[in-house]
Amino acid sequence: MVNKQMTGEFYLYLNIFLTFIIVTHIFRTNRPKYWVFVILISGTLGAIIYFIFEILPELMGRPSSRKVFRSARKTLNHKADLQQLEQHQEFTGSIDATRHLANTLIENNRAAEAVTHYKNILTGIYKYDADLLLGLADAQFATKAYTAALSTLDLLREKNPHYTSANGHLIYARALELTDKKDEAIHEYKALVKYFTGAEASYRYANLLASEDQDQALIIYRDILNTAEVAPLHYLQAQKKWLQRTQKAVKSITNKSN
Repeated sequence: MVNKQMTGEFYLYLNIFLTFIIVTHIFRTNRPKYWVFVILISGTLGAIIYFIFEILPELMGRPSSRKVFRSARKTLNHKADLQQLEQHQEFTGSIDATRHLANTLIENNRAAEAVTHYKNILTGIYKYDADLLLGLADAQFATKAYTAALSTLDLLREKNPHYTSANGHLIYARALELTDKKDEAIHEYKALVKYFTGAEASYRYANLLASEDQDQALIIYRDILNTAEVAPLHYLQAQKKWLQRTQKAVKSITNKSN
């Protein structure tokens, strides 16, 4: 009994000691302060997690290791930010806080919760608010409720005829495509590419055309690449994914025709 009591006291003092050391390290090295919360809640386990994510990468020093740990740290940061947003929304209940939380939930693969939040605030004077309806459509699209997203965007256009959103237009075109309304989707993409900033809309338009009109698709693909040739570096970096897909598509069509 005495040995068990001594062992329990040892682990208690060890936990207190580790907590003190790590909290001190957090403040002295100006680490994110949410670590204090993690340590106080999780104790020794929190200390181990802190060591793995904050100290070990510096000790290892290899670029590949730093990349992995930066990614893990980013995920943890997102979760901490999301928790703060949830607390803020619960405390204030404001429209802005709810919308910010809902958008962050979409980014964190929790779109179904975002749908609920948007529906809760689309009442009273905000029942037909264009930005909130667009947010709801975005969340519905993220949950693969494409028909619901189309209905929401139709309502948005009906109640806000002068409202324009390139992102909302893209969601509308993609939802039509994903509900097998190809002709309507082509019509929307054709209108969208005239003012959409970036390569995504043009790529998706060409990709939809490619199954029936490869020549026209190839023209659009090449226009994307020609634009990229004279574009500034920040554009190339922002559109890297779509430019790579475009290059691959051009290569595929060219190989088939040879």
